[in-house]
Amino acid sequence: MATKIEEYIIDRVREMRLSKGLSQMALSQKIGMSSSFVSHVESSKRRAKYNINHLNEIAKTFNCSPKDFWPDAPIS
Repeated sequence: MATKIEEYIIDRVREMRLSKGLSQMALSQKIGMSSSFVSHVESSKRRAKYNINHLNEIAKTFNCSPKDFWPDAPIS
């Protein structure tokens, strides 16, 4: 089960992915992961999570800062 901060980051990446019109498979491939990686991260039934290296590669793909995936304040 994902923590609240993990859920926030996963949701933020999903929102940005959808706004860019990218499928889960396309984003997975753009960041050099298996074609099902993003699908596994976005599924609540899987244990896959983004790490800081994934977030850096996603930021390159979206032409943004890795900080854009994090909340402005701590999540309680």
